[in-house]
Amino acid sequence: MTAKRDGVRRRVGDAIGGAIDAAVDGVGAAGELLVDVLRPSKLSTASVRGKQVAPGSAAGVEHAEGAQTPPPEGAVRFVVCDYSPERLERHEPSLDQLLAESQPQWAKVRWIRVEGLHSYVINGLREHFNFSSLAAEDALHKPQRPRAEAYDDHLFIVGQLWEAGESDAGLQQISLFLFDGLLLSFQEQRTGIWDPIEKRLQQSSSNLRGADASYLAYALLDTIVDHDFPNLEAYAEQLDQLEDVVLKGRGLDVLQQIHAVKHGLAVRRRMLWPTRELVVDLRRDDQVLISAETRAYLADVHDHCTQLIDFVETLRDLASSLTDLHLSMMSNRTNEAMQVLTVIATIFIPITFLAGVYGMNFKYIPEMEWRYSYAAFWALCATITGGLLWYFRRHGWFGR
Repeated sequence: MTAKRDGVRRRVGDAIGGAIDAAVDGVGAAGELLVDVLRPSKLSTASVRGKQVAPGSAAGVEHAEGAQTPPPEGAVRFVVCDYSPERLERHEPSLDQLLAESQPQWAKVRWIRVEGLHSYVINGLREHFNFSSLAAEDALHKPQRPRAEAYDDHLFIVGQLWEAGESDAGLQQISLFLFDGLLLSFQEQRTGIWDPIEKRLQQSSSNLRGADASYLAYALLDTIVDHDFPNLEAYAEQLDQLEDVVLKGRGLDVLQQIHAVKHGLAVRRRMLWPTRELVVDLRRDDQVLISAETRAYLADVHDHCTQLIDFVETLRDLASSLTDLHLSMMSNRTNEAMQVLTVIATIFIPITFLAGVYGMNFKYIPEMEWRYSYAAFWALCATITGGLLWYFRRHGWFGR
């Protein structure tokens, strides 16, 4: 009999403990959400300031810090590709060698790729090729808004390459200077994103080998834009996994993960809109450096930008829906916990009343001397408990 009573007490204790734990978890998750909502957003200093220069500094890359000091050996890499429909040559010169050599007469297009940003290098190339000092400064100081600026004999194009990451740290700026028969590209660090372009250049039958420099600029922009598709698909897979976590009621940091995804999507959305405007600017008829053939291909880049923007908006809506679903699941768990606690409290209210009455120190209490009064008391308690459980179950309050 004693063992049976202990088992009943243990089960009741476990039920109460589980209900309390669930309620505490719900309240804790709600508190974490409130803190996350009230906490000020963390904005990177670079994204707020844009150009990382002191206020009042002279404009132009020639006035930038380090413009008169060469970079350490190996800090900046130069890759030069000269090509025509019949021939292709690729080499990696030093800065001095690059400035001393000229484009071969047989080469229809020269592509100079600079991997690594340094004021001395950019300023030296600016003086040699005579492109805008202000544009060169924008190529040095990141991040810049994607855009196209037309000058007398060249175009300055800024793009943002989105690599794995959910913040501005995952963005790499790509700056292009387009001349007639010449394209200079500047990037922050080495990356294998241009490997497919170089493979296409090795094929004499490819459109790249027979087209002008504007077509090469289009190919680079198209690669930058298309690079977003696998990254967005990775976000979609992450949201699918988070949906499973939410539906299973697991993961206390799921809100933080959803917030990180939404922030990454917001960063990319902030870059895709101006990128689409950039493509529209390049397709204007007054852009003399952009050939008619290239304008036709830029329409495809514009369509890809539109698809990416729609994809981003869809993922943002899905992330918001996951947030609402998580809050609803958390609210349901809290309601279930409160329901269990209410049922338990309601069951013990009449039992506590009876125990209080028979625990009073009155001299004359009915059944005080009765031999079976203790057993009758527990029978009455069990009857009340069973009756209440039956009533709750019948009305759908408990045991559904």
